[in-house]
Amino acid sequence: MNPITKYGGIVASIVLIAFGVGSVVTGLGARSDVREALKAERIVGTPDMDASIANKPVDTGEKAKLFAEGMRLHTLKATGDQTYSQMGHYLTAAGKPTDSEKAAATDPKSGKPVENEARSIWVTETALATALNTSFFAESVAKFAIVMGAALLLVGIGFLVLTLRGGWVATAPESRRSKLAKAKVAAA
Repeated sequence: MNPITKYGGIVASIVLIAFGVGSVVTGLGARSDVREALKAERIVGTPDMDASIANKPVDTGEKAKLFAEGMRLHTLKATGDQTYSQMGHYLTAAGKPTDSEKAAATDPKSGKPVENEARSIWVTETALATALNTSFFAESVAKFAIVMGAALLLVGIGFLVLTLRGGWVATAPESRRSKLAKAKVAAA
């Protein structure tokens, strides 16, 4: 193996190992950050949620996702199984939902149509669920970074071993040459 190939292989191996270590460290740090942020919120699953979070702290991305799913069920229950888009924007004088400003009751203080406050439950649920699902996503990306870092580390180490041993590819042509030389000597 010529020196350029050997040193190039060593440099490439070191770069792969460095990226692998960096990726694992970054992934572990990100995973820890997500979990610490969730713990700081002191979220506890309600008794009617998934068994893995019912009455337990929500301290991982997976548990945050389950809590968000439970919140959605609570919100559907509170709004009569209607989502935000299915609910009327305003309320009539009789308290019925409507999308018509003309049919809506008028707020005596502001003179504007009375808003359907049940819709604000969805706004709150959506904001909180998005934050919780972002925790799940962030922890999943961190796990991916850890796995990819480990893979890069192993590839880098393997590449370094092959480079320092001379590599099986570099010795193959030499063995063919010696076989050809022996064949020529035998033929002569």
